[in-house]
Amino acid sequence: MNFNEYQNQAVQTDVAHGATTKSARYNGYMEKALGLAGETGEVLEIIKKIIRDKGGVFEIAQEDREKLRKELGDVLWYLSALAFYNDIRLEDIAKTNLEKLASRQRRDKIHGSGDDR
Repeated sequence: MNFNEYQNQAVQTDVAHGATTKSARYNGYMEKALGLAGETGEVLEIIKKIIRDKGGVFEIAQEDREKLRKELGDVLWYLSALAFYNDIRLEDIAKTNLEKLASRQRRDKIHGSGDDR
């Protein structure tokens, strides 16, 4: 499965998909943005507990790895849906990001801050 296939299938599970009123589209959009933030927080919570309670991220138990897999899947779903609401394909996001990182690497600008480095 590629990114666009995932996005096409994922959007079909969005309860707000096909909303026709401006209010419903706005609510669907905001739910995706907040959902992305919330699910990202859940990923970080798992990592925090691994570091705090289980000796660090370099010794991730299979149980914790499975929790991470599920939460990262939720992050991917919300990212996919939010991109869809903005008429952006996941494939384009992935390609553009890799091109940006390769350019930074060629120019020895991987470290630092800001998108335009």
